[in-house]
Amino acid sequence: MPKDYGIGASSKRREDVRFLSGLGNYTDDVVIAGQTYAVFVRSTVAHGRIVKVATEAAAAMPGVLAVFTGEDFKDVGGNPAGWLINSRDGTPMKEPKRPVLAHGKVRHVGDAYAAVVAETLQQAKDAAQVISDETEIEELPAIIDMAQALADASNRVHDEIADNQCYDWGWIEDNRAATEAAFKSAPHVTTLELVNNRLVPNAMEPRASIGEYFPGTGDYKLTTTSQNPHLTRLLVAAFVLGIPENKLTVVAPDVGGGFGSKIYHYGEEALVLAAAKKLKRPVKWVAERSESFLSDAHGRDHVTKIELACDKEGNFLAFRTETMANVGAYLSNFATVTPTFLHGTLMAGPYKVPHVYVNVKTVFTNTAPVDAYRGAGRPEATYSLERVIDKMCRELNLDPFEVRRKNFLTTDMFPYTTPVGLVYDTGNYQATLDKAIELGDVAGFEKRRAASAAKGKLRGLGLSTWIEACGIAPSNLVGILGARVGLYDAATVRVNATGNISVMVGAHSHGQGHETVFAQVVAEQLGVPESSIEIVHGDTSKIPFGMGSYGSRSLAVCGSAMTKAVDKIIAKGKKIAAHMLEAAEGDITFADGKFSVAGTDKAKTFGEIAFSAYVPHNYPLETLEPGLEETAFYDPANFTYPAGAYLCEVEVDPETGKVEVCSFTCADDFGNVMNPMIVEGQVHGGVGQGIGQALLENTTYDENGQLLTGSYMDYAMPRADDVPFYTVDASCITPCTHNPLGVKGCGEAGAIGSPPAVVNAVIDALHRGGHTHVKHIDMPVSPSRVWSAMNA
Repeated sequence: MPKDYGIGASSKRREDVRFLSGLGNYTDDVVIAGQTYAVFVRSTVAHGRIVKVATEAAAAMPGVLAVFTGEDFKDVGGNPAGWLINSRDGTPMKEPKRPVLAHGKVRHVGDAYAAVVAETLQQAKDAAQVISDETEIEELPAIIDMAQALADASNRVHDEIADNQCYDWGWIEDNRAATEAAFKSAPHVTTLELVNNRLVPNAMEPRASIGEYFPGTGDYKLTTTSQNPHLTRLLVAAFVLGIPENKLTVVAPDVGGGFGSKIYHYGEEALVLAAAKKLKRPVKWVAERSESFLSDAHGRDHVTKIELACDKEGNFLAFRTETMANVGAYLSNFATVTPTFLHGTLMAGPYKVPHVYVNVKTVFTNTAPVDAYRGAGRPEATYSLERVIDKMCRELNLDPFEVRRKNFLTTDMFPYTTPVGLVYDTGNYQATLDKAIELGDVAGFEKRRAASAAKGKLRGLGLSTWIEACGIAPSNLVGILGARVGLYDAATVRVNATGNISVMVGAHSHGQGHETVFAQVVAEQLGVPESSIEIVHGDTSKIPFGMGSYGSRSLAVCGSAMTKAVDKIIAKGKKIAAHMLEAAEGDITFADGKFSVAGTDKAKTFGEIAFSAYVPHNYPLETLEPGLEETAFYDPANFTYPAGAYLCEVEVDPETGKVEVCSFTCADDFGNVMNPMIVEGQVHGGVGQGIGQALLENTTYDENGQLLTGSYMDYAMPRADDVPFYTVDASCITPCTHNPLGVKGCGEAGAIGSPPAVVNAVIDALHRGGHTHVKHIDMPVSPSRVWSAMNA
């Protein structure tokens, strides 16, 4: 029977009660006495030299309290990249300053160069419009195309960077000669050039920030839409505004989605704090959706050439890739690691390929910054691999299922060190493929294809087998690789005198269900009701220093810290129980919420021990402090490696090129599953985003750097009728071997495995329909692109 309590139970998400009843507390819901309003003045040109920012008229308008320009911040720090990446020749990356407000030049449409603070939002908007109308900006040619940006040194996004290149990275450089030799001697080489299209994250809640300053103490408070409050505090305090970190509190209340775009620090957060100090009043800014399209960090945007060397039977000999990755106008916090160590290190996939070499050139352009978006590097790697494998299978007339199966790592090979430097601890890729074939009824595909043909439709079947590295770790390794922060996490477990429990966690919940799942884990460990456990997150004044939520790390890293803190609670409880029960500590056992003397009926409940810790009348005070509160930090020994097999079936209308996803099957290995319902929901969401990338979404700039897809009228977000009902299974379990819960991570899987499955299905449908000249169609595989490919 399914569990109805603790680990493994599909407990309903407790946070949904307030979300669905309109009782959430989002940043825009926060109203503070004396609150003022900020509006940013954003560039309408992609590239230009600022001649004059006209502020005089705006400053004199009714209700205007202050006007800020880039000149006000030119002497403060800039928002740094989180990773220092070296080029393959050993030189460090080019790292231009990213200011709070642009000065000297504007570098993308939407680049903020001034801000107005006024008594009302409308007054601030009116003044901002006057500044925009009267400011002089000398427009320069926009740099949009990456290849052209590298080729033309006369036009520069940053004047000090002659080639518009951040770095030219090779991984692993020692593999390069052996990989090239493998290609020279290979019986067959498949080459594919492809694009990982740029995406706009489009979280349900736009970014918002409120800055407060308290002159009596010199303290600051930032309420903001952040996935990572402690990182935001660190960046603002130490690098941008230069204020003592202990004087800044960052609070991220309910946050309506992030998908990566709210990990980073943005200049608006620093501006509202600086303005609050100047005015001695709270300053609030809430983005409009059009601002989000222009200024939030975008995702993906790679152009890749991938080559696969193999023998005539389809045994893999080597992979080689060359990628241009767009970082946009400035380096966002994770922009440099996403196309390198989160991408290049996954280019072996779940396969026993002997040789891999990856080259990535990152390019500055006059577009919005690009950073981590759900999956962050792993979707780009998986898409390249799974598309080139399918192309090779068609060239050699081989079965794509059997080719993958014969190249899989087998269970007796773990732990396995890949040629791109990761150590996979465990996995069973054959099992997930078998499960997908069973659940997707591959045996019945021909019957379904015939039924589609009878309707005049072309039906195709696409496969993707994927692996990801998540729960980024360990700190000593990533430090060697260029990370500028540690990647541990922390939790504090406070047992109150009456037995209820507060758990303060460094992870942040913005849709993942932490308040439910973390409580399930603690309830299981302590044998207490889930309802007695409160999960506290998102407030740096309450929680221990943690690294937030992204990269499917919350449960694997922060959850592990939490379980270690609970272990400390239990260990102290045993000492108290031994004293109260007049027994040796070694004879005390703990199970089902009771401390017992082994072999006897003598026992104390968890509640009795907790009460004794706070009312220590019968307590070992000579050896033990009162109270029952413990903190643990956890720095993982390795990444976790979830993996899976995805099947997609599509119908293509040959008259219009329209693609319909008929079915989608996911067989995943997430290690031990804490809450099956929440895991299923995470996969559903990820697959929905992956289908969106494959078929619909695309961020398009014109040659002048104007965003042509700047609203939902132009940017094709997937709707409910664009996705099918999914078949999702996570019963293939190989527990992670190096964290106490045996969990791997599930939040990004759907977005990683789904795009190649969809595109492979479309190409399969066209080939089965006689259009064998179509080798590849770039995402999004829109009706116009499909129709054009069919009729080329």
